[in-house]
Amino acid sequence: MILRLVVTLFFFSSVVFSQEKFIKHTISKGDNISVIAKKYGVKTKAIFDANPNAPKILKLNSVLLIPNKNFTSIKTPVEAVVINNPGSHQVLAKETLWGISKKYNVAVDDLKKANPLLETEGLKIGQQLIIPSSEVASLEKPAQNTEIQNTENSSLVEVEREVLPKETKYAIAKEFGISVAELHKQNPQIKTKLRVGSVLKIKTTKEKADAYLALKPQKKIEEAIVEVPSQFTNGSSEVAEVAEDSSSLIKVENHLGLIDQLISTATENIGIRYRSGGTTKAGFDCSGLMYSTFSNFDVKLPRTSIEQSRIGIKVNSDEAQKGDLIFFKTNGRRHINHVGMVVDVADGEIKFVHSSTHGGVIISSTKESYYGRNFSQVNRVLQ
Repeated sequence: MILRLVVTLFFFSSVVFSQEKFIKHTISKGDNISVIAKKYGVKTKAIFDANPNAPKILKLNSVLLIPNKNFTSIKTPVEAVVINNPGSHQVLAKETLWGISKKYNVAVDDLKKANPLLETEGLKIGQQLIIPSSEVASLEKPAQNTEIQNTENSSLVEVEREVLPKETKYAIAKEFGISVAELHKQNPQIKTKLRVGSVLKIKTTKEKADAYLALKPQKKIEEAIVEVPSQFTNGSSEVAEVAEDSSSLIKVENHLGLIDQLISTATENIGIRYRSGGTTKAGFDCSGLMYSTFSNFDVKLPRTSIEQSRIGIKVNSDEAQKGDLIFFKTNGRRHINHVGMVVDVADGEIKFVHSSTHGGVIISSTKESYYGRNFSQVNRVLQ
């Protein structure tokens, strides 16, 4: 009985130690490091490393720690666990207010009203946002929506849509009442580039399709005409000055709503450092900030400030509006080398968001003497 108990305890001890990082070995007669290393299938250096204070001459009944070659370090993978309770959303990396608002089909202003800290602290990773309840209700009933979606899908029709010059994926998607992501899904070939003249196949509602087909004969003619709003003509019959190398404004549907989203996206980057050539949150230069901000909404601007100054229509500084691009000639340069986006205009003062070489992404004003004396022009790029 005692022998059985000893054997059982020895077996249990072996199992326990086999799961540990080291095995304890008691020195017996005839033992040396080489013999012990061979016994356990480890290198002598590993034993020395595990026992840095062990004497050079091993003593009987002393204990050495032997690395357990069967030991496996169990590491629990760290995963981003997002707990979104009904009526809430946890902010992930690279998310924007615009993206979250589209996901839940709510307006950015409604999100800000429900989350007042957004106005002062901005959007932070891990932040728990409150989603307006009326929109959440629709998201919480997928089973009921399935039948509705199936009914809608059965009534969808497919139309062919040719891409015209100056058009964007954002504008085309809005025309047919779908998202840019859905447009990509239906036409994967345009994910990298929207080519003029390519034909898109778009599934939409019969009403949208009928409206498009009714206007189709006139559409190409309309797109070929450069439309200049009357406020740019100064009351005369002459067309306002069009920036060099530009033929028209960039046309987008609901451009006023888009401008608010552009400003929101650009100002979310306030505090990010200046980085020459940068177009990411690792750092922006001035034109990189504009390029990145507009690209989020599938509006492609040229990459440099001088090229961006040739897009759209020049307007007088007293006619500047939110969303316009504002340009400067700094450091005594003869040509434009700095750009920002107008975020507010009041009493002759233009406030703009930009990436400054000294302050990173900040909001500045034409009332500041530096920008006042280096001001060059304002361009309207969206219509």
